[in-house]
Amino acid sequence: MNARRLWFAFTALVVLVGLVVQVVVTSQNTAGRFPDLGPRLVNLFCFFTIQSNVLVLLTHALLAADPDRPSTLFRTLRLDGLLGIAVTGVVFHTVLKGLADLGGGAAFADFLLHTASPVLCVVGWLAFGPRGAITARVIGWSVVYPLAWLAFTLVRGAIIDYYPYPFVDVTELGYGRVAVNCLVISALFLALAYGALHLDRLLTRNRQPA
Repeated sequence: MNARRLWFAFTALVVLVGLVVQVVVTSQNTAGRFPDLGPRLVNLFCFFTIQSNVLVLLTHALLAADPDRPSTLFRTLRLDGLLGIAVTGVVFHTVLKGLADLGGGAAFADFLLHTASPVLCVVGWLAFGPRGAITARVIGWSVVYPLAWLAFTLVRGAIIDYYPYPFVDVTELGYGRVAVNCLVISALFLALAYGALHLDRLLTRNRQPA
């Protein structure tokens, strides 16, 4: 197994450990908004952080098996995982870090899913690509996921009066402020997408023989 496949496999393993530990921690936490196990675990997988890490796990496991995957679907999922986890890392470390006092397994999972996963995923993409996989079409399809997540989160929140993140909490902030926050995050997502596109083209040119 070459270096890039090892990197992809290691990243997938780190994320898998983080997700498993988080599921165990969540299953043991009977306090809070969801006292029953089933709804509590369903709620866990409604978090953008968890979904982005699942995408990172899935795409990196597939890349470890075969780094050259030309399908538009896979490239879209790969970009969603990359951008989703990058946004997760940026938003967590600038807005959300320190809001909860964690320890033990919760702190360990928090580090793996919010810090290690974004760093490994972004560094792995910069170092190993695959190059040439990002196109305007792929970017167009990739925005479906975050927009769908925002719509689902706001509809679900209105029904059960629960929002997973403070910046989408309509009860506290109102729809106007939440709409602005969503626009900022969407702009960040698109800026990262087109930044990744241009950087990918630059890296591709630099690696071509003169």
